[in-house]
Amino acid sequence: MFTIRRSNQRGSGAFDWLRSKHTFSFGNYQDETQMGFSALRVINDDEVIPSAGFQTHGHRDMEIISYVLSGEIAHKDSEGNITRLPPGEFQLMSAGSGIRHSEFNPSNTEKLHFLQIWIQPNVLGQKPGYQQKDFGREHGLTLVISPDGKDGSLHIKQDASIYQLILTPETSAQLNTDTARRYYVHNIEGPLVVKGSDGTWETLQAGDGVKIESLSDLSFSAKDEPVKALVFDLP
Repeated sequence: MFTIRRSNQRGSGAFDWLRSKHTFSFGNYQDETQMGFSALRVINDDEVIPSAGFQTHGHRDMEIISYVLSGEIAHKDSEGNITRLPPGEFQLMSAGSGIRHSEFNPSNTEKLHFLQIWIQPNVLGQKPGYQQKDFGREHGLTLVISPDGKDGSLHIKQDASIYQLILTPETSAQLNTDTARRYYVHNIEGPLVVKGSDGTWETLQAGDGVKIESLSDLSFSAKDEPVKALVFDLP
């Protein structure tokens, strides 16, 4: 079963320094029908103006993923991590028992565009952790986050996995799925055709998402433009 969430159905938040689109309820945007999906709680599509950002603030018991689409994040946290996150890299911060951090656009001229994703952990009160990695631009599905860190992926404290999907025009990829699990696809770039084992299919544009349940296989295909998306495998 597919449940589509179109880009223009998302909530929004705006400040003089930030423009954000919220797939699920967040901040001042509250919709009781969009409180997350399985352990996936937040997908925020954030644009930050030059020389601005999120000042130091705290989190606990949340797995927080940042994925930079353009620009760069300057990250600093209370665990002593001070780093830069360039385009294409994934950052996984396990808030655990409590962590404070800031995210800043260090450029004086370029806008920062990134996805901020929250996944609820299956263990609480753990020591905070930080991971960061670029997984390249390989065609097809690349595992970037998993419960056990297999194949060099980042290790998340939840029975969940995230794949980076990159397709060139007129190509496709397959994912074997489990009917007992749930899946979410967030499309970032290009028209993406998602087809289920029951013959159901949808075309996703940039910013669109789809909740997927009770299907044994998924296929992804690009038309005449490149595609970039994230695929979530959830409990």
